[in-house]
Amino acid sequence: MSVIIADWPLADRVIAGCTLRVSGASVAPFKSNNLAYHVNDKPAAVTANRQALDTQVQRIAGVDSPFSWQWLNQVHGTSVVEASATNPQYLSQPDAPTADACWADKPYQVCTVMTADCLPVLICDETATVAAAIHAGWRGLAAGVIENTLAAIKRRHPELNLMAWLGPAIGPSAFEVGEDVRQAFVTDTDVGVDEKRAADAAFKPLQVAGKYHADLYQLARLRLARAGISAVYGGDFCTYSDVRRFYSYRRDGQTGRMASFIALLPPSGS
Repeated sequence: MSVIIADWPLADRVIAGCTLRVSGASVAPFKSNNLAYHVNDKPAAVTANRQALDTQVQRIAGVDSPFSWQWLNQVHGTSVVEASATNPQYLSQPDAPTADACWADKPYQVCTVMTADCLPVLICDETATVAAAIHAGWRGLAAGVIENTLAAIKRRHPELNLMAWLGPAIGPSAFEVGEDVRQAFVTDTDVGVDEKRAADAAFKPLQVAGKYHADLYQLARLRLARAGISAVYGGDFCTYSDVRRFYSYRRDGQTGRMASFIALLPPSGS
């Protein structure tokens, strides 16, 4: 099991990162570390990969008991759920809640989202009180999935100083979109002229009329900044161009999914 561990100031208080496509049990076209059942991979391979991920996260975190994994049925929407600890294994449940973000404020509860070009956003605060994982494709990002997640957190923890890590997504030189995607961001009536200009700058016109390269990372940074989050890390990946490490739906069509994950760890000595 191969993973990227988030590079941010919380490394000793949370376990957070993203899986790579290598070192798993799946075969082509899902080779080899696919974490998603819904792509028609063999269920036994997906279960083996999820179990290997739990073992690897235990090893990295220095614990010897399974984490509670919250998997989601993602629909490119804006719904948010609180992670459940009702099943400590929670590896292969067929009835995962339909949502595109989840959050937790208890140790060992893993918030998880799956992607293969869309942007995974991991959230935590500087005291490691709360953690969240967000599936931010362009539709969810434009519709407010980040804002909805932060609102859910702040209803219980209103005073936290939050930060974000942006995981592997399709990069700005590969994400070709049409005018409809650009309009979803530049016509936002809730923002001022300066932010609209900044959003417009995230779209680079191509030679074909009405086509652009979009910077999903920059669009997410703008949404995070509007919500008061200026400490943003990561955001220097490209799933489309990095064939060896990442799945890409846009590049390959039928393919697997990486899992981005975050869990709080208990204070040292507890």
